[in-house]
Amino acid sequence: MEKQFDYDIYSLSSYDYYLPEELIAQSPSEKRDESRLLTVNREDGIIKDEDKFFKIEDYLYEGDVLVRNNTKVIPARLFATKKETNGHCEVLLLKEDDKEKDLWTTLVGNAHIVKEGTVLTFGDDKMKAVCKEVKDEGIRVMKFIYQGIFLENLEEIGKMPLPPYIHSQLLNNDRYQTVYAKISGSAAAPTAGFHFTDELFERLKKKNVEIAEVTLNIGLGTFRPVKKDDIRLHNMHSERCMLDEKNAEILSRAKKEKRRIIPVGTTSLRTIESIYQKYSCFKPTVMDTSLFIYPGFDFKASDALITNFHLPKSTLLMLICAFASRDLVLKAYNHAVENKYRFFSFGDSMFIY
Repeated sequence: MEKQFDYDIYSLSSYDYYLPEELIAQSPSEKRDESRLLTVNREDGIIKDEDKFFKIEDYLYEGDVLVRNNTKVIPARLFATKKETNGHCEVLLLKEDDKEKDLWTTLVGNAHIVKEGTVLTFGDDKMKAVCKEVKDEGIRVMKFIYQGIFLENLEEIGKMPLPPYIHSQLLNNDRYQTVYAKISGSAAAPTAGFHFTDELFERLKKKNVEIAEVTLNIGLGTFRPVKKDDIRLHNMHSERCMLDEKNAEILSRAKKEKRRIIPVGTTSLRTIESIYQKYSCFKPTVMDTSLFIYPGFDFKASDALITNFHLPKSTLLMLICAFASRDLVLKAYNHAVENKYRFFSFGDSMFIY
């Protein structure tokens, strides 16, 4: 008999919850692996508090494979001046074109001043950009013009693209990176990985927990808010993801041997689920994914999940509700609120198994 819900699983309002503003973490924990950890057992519904994240060791076993997203955040937030009028706008780099160097899809604040042909200047004219295409919702395709190396220019004039709910400035930009970040290209960080240290990874390797790496360069798809009342109508923007041969072999072997595959974060999960959905195996690939995971999704690649606490009504919360159940997830979130866990990018962690 089909389960009857007392809510509409496709309604945006079904993914709302109460969160006091003071629980939104404004800075990272002093030590990465000393944030708090909430564990959620999908089978028996038991929710358990752990004092420190490093207790994750107790839940990971020999043969488990942790999948981490090794993307690196670039200083993708730029402040621009419109050359013709001296007007100002903010530009967020989202994704470089596959075929044309220095052609970027961007999200522009005050976008109405940026038309096709508009020239923007950055950092006292150290870099310029010409608008090549106008798209909906503030999206502009921009061609960048500069001297030297693009990333070096960004390091000089760009800012780390911290989420708008974080009002403090970071004293150390490395705290908005994971310790394993290496492939530059993200407009946001895979924040579930913030809790790991090199020392914790070493201890896990001694337990014969394997590490696999994927890359998903985080852009608009991950953090764009849902505006449709029927979540199925949400347009998920595509993001570039990659899996190389070495890591595909690690995952394929684990799948064949029925060992647990545990993504660190929603972007790692979306990467391996996207690849497995397309190829029915872990195939080395570079591809774009616009996979939107919400309740009813059939998971093929992921057995457990390490994740942070996500915004109400977000695609990330919908993914979590698909992986566990919506009722169990919101019960866990309410528990986290009552026990004053820290939420969002710099907040605490949850392990769903």
